[in-house]
Amino acid sequence: MNTLTIEGWCKARGATKSTPLGRFHFHVSEPDHLRLEQAEERLQQTHEPETMVDADVTTMELSTPDECGPLADCQWRVYLDKDERGQFHLVGHRLSDGSLVYTNAVMIDQLG
Repeated sequence: MNTLTIEGWCKARGATKSTPLGRFHFHVSEPDHLRLEQAEERLQQTHEPETMVDADVTTMELSTPDECGPLADCQWRVYLDKDERGQFHLVGHRLSDGSLVYTNAVMIDQLG
């Protein structure tokens, strides 16, 4: 399992800009890692701009900043950079008010 600590952001409903939230700490399980790699390969073949992959919240041990609180509907957003290398970041919605919450991106090949 890969443990990551990544800066996160929040975009409140109706806001034009995202604001920093602090650090998110979570694990990417081997099955999630495999799903991320498969999504990267699919994007390379289909040339779609991005895809969403459900995150297994039961294994990720997600810790969010205090001002964020729990998240609903956590997913990995997977996309390709200009060199066709896969990147991902965690995306969800703050349970308290439905605001969009996401982390900075990580290269898929930096995992495990």
